[in-house]
Amino acid sequence: MTSPIVAVIGGGQLARMMTPAATALGITLRILVESDEASAAAAAHETVVGLPTDPDAVQRVLASPRPDVVTWEHEHIPAEVFEACEAAGVPARPGLGALRFAQDKIEMRRRMDQLGLPNPAWREVATLADIEEFLAAHGGEAVLKTARGGYDGKGVRVISDAADARDWIESAADGGPRLLVEQKVPFVRELAVQIARRPSGDARAWPVVESIQRDGVCSEVTAPAPGLDPTLARQAEGIARTIAAELDVTGALAVELFETAEGLVINELAMRPHNSGHWTIDGSVTSQFEQHLRAVLDLPLGDTSATAPWTVMANVLGGARTDLPSALAETADPGAKVHLYGKGVRPGRKVGHVTVSGDEAESTYARAVAAAAIVRDGGAA
Repeated sequence: MTSPIVAVIGGGQLARMMTPAATALGITLRILVESDEASAAAAAHETVVGLPTDPDAVQRVLASPRPDVVTWEHEHIPAEVFEACEAAGVPARPGLGALRFAQDKIEMRRRMDQLGLPNPAWREVATLADIEEFLAAHGGEAVLKTARGGYDGKGVRVISDAADARDWIESAADGGPRLLVEQKVPFVRELAVQIARRPSGDARAWPVVESIQRDGVCSEVTAPAPGLDPTLARQAEGIARTIAAELDVTGALAVELFETAEGLVINELAMRPHNSGHWTIDGSVTSQFEQHLRAVLDLPLGDTSATAPWTVMANVLGGARTDLPSALAETADPGAKVHLYGKGVRPGRKVGHVTVSGDEAESTYARAVAAAAIVRDGGAA
């Protein structure tokens, strides 16, 4: 029997972190990387250099020996890629019918409403008058988003006056991304729940986690979410299971949630491995990366149990240190697992993460944050 081949479109750190799991399972990863300097380029079994918008590069990914399946490490996949996969007889997972709800926030909000799942108040907007009406009806403050293309705080703006949106409204009128405005949710904290689903319908979820965002970027994740009411944990998993089944998601699905005084509210969806699940590499029986590969190949799913009472993942965002591997000699905590992405350092860029597991939540969190600070800039907080 030949080794299964999984083609991955996108050469960032998510594709890079799929490689160890693929190697352990005897799977060959063929990754479409943006350049030879891409994060995944040094780790992949096979690489094709090019962009998803380049038909020739996509054809090289699909060339013989033909991959068993094509999957994605980001949502920004043109419809033409799905058409090329279909023409080549290669399954694309998740398919466009599911992925479009992660690509387009307006489509996602409409579908969540149709499913009766907890959305914030929202509407599509095309004029300043639309925004004025929404602000008047929802407390004078709202969140303006581009329907497509936003991530890590990009394409998101908090507004309290319609004039704050004038440039985006003008851009949309000139052919830029459509816009939606959402209620600014008065949340207690942010949560995330991840699930992986096979084409056959089998699905498994990990424990619900708490995520802390700084400047719109995920900073730390604690698994499980401390002090979470078991009823809310079950509700969060139920939301994820409903979305995965009703949208026919195959592979990993992350659902970002707001916990409010009244319950849970859906924030965003991602149909791929996700930053909120990096803790699973060291803190779960089956990592999100292994599970994603198992799911898209329709293999039996692994156990998603945590391997320690608490696991905390702290992102390393670009700081003072440019030679990140030198930090390995300074990270004195033997329980700190350092993951570097092979990316050039610039302020605020995700260049790695650190994971620590322990028996007590607060000390585990403190150790993870301290280790990430050492990697980032020599220990300066």
